[in-house]
Amino acid sequence: MVQEGNATNTSSSRSTQGRGDYFTRGNGGSSSPPPPATDSLNAVVVAKARGNPNRKVGLRDRIACFQWTWFTMTMATGGIANVLHSIPYRSQWLTGIGLAFFFLNICLYVMNCVLISLRFYWHPGSLFNSFTDQLESLFISAIVTTILITTCQYGVPNAGPWLLSVVEACFWIYVGVSYLVSAGLYLTLWSTQAFPIHTMTPVWVFPAYPLLLTAPFGSNLVSAANKTGRLDGMNTVAVTAAAITVQGMGFLISFMICAAFLYRLMTQKLPRDHQRPGVFISIGPSGFTAAGIVQLGSLSSAIFPSGLAGAEHAASMLRLLAYMAGLWLWGLSVWFFLVSVGSLWKYLRPENKAKLRFQMTWFSFVFPNTALVTATEALGTAFDSTGLKVFGCVLAACLVLVWILVFGQMLRCLWRKEL
Repeated sequence: MVQEGNATNTSSSRSTQGRGDYFTRGNGGSSSPPPPATDSLNAVVVAKARGNPNRKVGLRDRIACFQWTWFTMTMATGGIANVLHSIPYRSQWLTGIGLAFFFLNICLYVMNCVLISLRFYWHPGSLFNSFTDQLESLFISAIVTTILITTCQYGVPNAGPWLLSVVEACFWIYVGVSYLVSAGLYLTLWSTQAFPIHTMTPVWVFPAYPLLLTAPFGSNLVSAANKTGRLDGMNTVAVTAAAITVQGMGFLISFMICAAFLYRLMTQKLPRDHQRPGVFISIGPSGFTAAGIVQLGSLSSAIFPSGLAGAEHAASMLRLLAYMAGLWLWGLSVWFFLVSVGSLWKYLRPENKAKLRFQMTWFSFVFPNTALVTATEALGTAFDSTGLKVFGCVLAACLVLVWILVFGQMLRCLWRKEL
């Protein structure tokens, strides 16, 4: 958003810098040309203010600059609620904190929907422009919410059978919509944009993120039905098969994009300063997939009938296969976590701290890591490993602290009119 007050060249430069963060040449080299100023809502507001030096940039102008990137905040907040529920050491106070994040996420999601709807209503054409903007279009799928997953965790066990039926219907709607959204967004990007390899970051994975939440959604849905004794009222085999199918497709798409990211790192070095938060997105694909399939594997005896496909011990074999695949993917997620944390090492030096300017994409420090934590806790429970369980709890505590710091920094920037 543009800083309130008289529009100056400074605010214009901030706008241009913010738009170029994810699409400039890596490692301090020459920058690729910034997109035309007329494509930026920020630039439009600045241009209006220049025509009238006494004009203040008000709330309506700031809402005009509200973007899809704000939904990364709700992804992170819902992810924290999911992480707190995944901790195997249950207590009332932990459940209470998880519920607080659950309800906070609902409020933030509604706020985001209202504000971005006002932007599209007050500025005709801005909805279409958001699909063709080189930065914003990548984050449209961030509107996909984790509220359905946390509803399975916090809502279904405390409500009647009606909520389980509603969430099951939402699951099938989600499967269809995630297919259409992911394919549609990528097709739109490929038809309207060109992304050179030197601009590549894992943010390119974002349109596939709706697919990557399918297995966690399905596993929590089946788990909620199992805990409430309502498995007989659900086609668990169909839900599990659909969840694994969509999750596998999303992981393979993301894996190919991450392979391109590794090629970019080998040829262009690490991304520039303001691209670094996006590196953490590479943790998500393998982390969410590991968490989902391990949770489904642990429920295999309840999901699959005995003698499946003519195999007497089919459920046990599927459970073992899920655990081994989960370990494999968890290791990949840990590796990307180490690379992502290492990419921020230089900012511990005082002379580099100012280079990492706050953006809404800072919530990438949180929501991809929720996948790693939930996968760790799922494996710890599956193998009854105290070490993995404790390690997951430590990661969860650190992640809550990171969320508090990022959320606090966002409020600070809003208060100081720097966002």
